[in-house]
Amino acid sequence: MRQCEICGKGSILRGARIKLRGHYNPTPKKRKNANLQPTRILGRRVIACVKCAKTIAKKMAI
Repeated sequence: MRQCEICGKGSILRGARIKLRGHYNPTPKKRKNANLQPTRILGRRVIACVKCAKTIAKKMAI
């Protein structure tokens, strides 16, 4: 499983519950993936989620 190398965020398995005529309809589970992108941080190439990449880019610009 791919994960962010900074915060450890990865994929999660979720199921939706749809209410139909007073009863919950069981629906299949779907895997939600994190938005992971290859980025360069301090000269090293890492796979990080976009939230971490943006935060680090802001800190490095200061």
